[in-house]
Amino acid sequence: MAEEIILLDYWASMFGMRTRIALEEKGVKYEYREEDLSNKSPLLLEMNPIHKKIPVLIHKGKPICESIIQVQYIDELWPDTNPILPSDPYQRAQARFWADYIDKKTYVPCKSLWSETGEKQEAAKMEFIEVLKTLDSELGDKSFFGGNEFGLVDIAFIGFYSWFRTYEEVANLLTIVEKFPKLISWAQRCLKRESVAKTLPDSDKVLKSISDHRKTVLGID
Repeated sequence: MAEEIILLDYWASMFGMRTRIALEEKGVKYEYREEDLSNKSPLLLEMNPIHKKIPVLIHKGKPICESIIQVQYIDELWPDTNPILPSDPYQRAQARFWADYIDKKTYVPCKSLWSETGEKQEAAKMEFIEVLKTLDSELGDKSFFGGNEFGLVDIAFIGFYSWFRTYEEVANLLTIVEKFPKLISWAQRCLKRESVAKTLPDSDKVLKSISDHRKTVLGID
């Protein structure tokens, strides 16, 4: 299988983490190729000519783009091992709704938290806190977003956890742990899964990378 499946990705991408977790959950071997986002490979540009973004999953020479689509594709290919989406149609629809919510509501404010300053950063902090409030409410007292089983919504959001320290330090967002203990407990439960533990990067490594990028590329101290 390894020669049939290639993942073009970047180590700190919370979107690529989704695909890696899904592959690990299924026990699927694959070839990982790290992309330089400032100098994208010809293969990436060929396989994702529309968005020219990672991650790109290549299966038998054919590209699958967009991380949530990749996760569902992986689940459909290997349905018998650690199902990611529930079998009930309504529950599947709910899982897809919340995964879509995370995609639509998190990327813009989260990027602004580390790439902006002043009013734009403050607005991003307020927006992100509202997202956390919504997700905290949806999680409630459940072990995972879908109930007792780790699934699509957990995979969709857990990668952001590795960036929490960066958001706290760079944007002075020091309230995540204090205000959202249920989400933090959820993240710790996710990290007990081997697929998550081996995929999520060290928070200090993410913080150093972003701090360096802010100074050298964005000119922000």
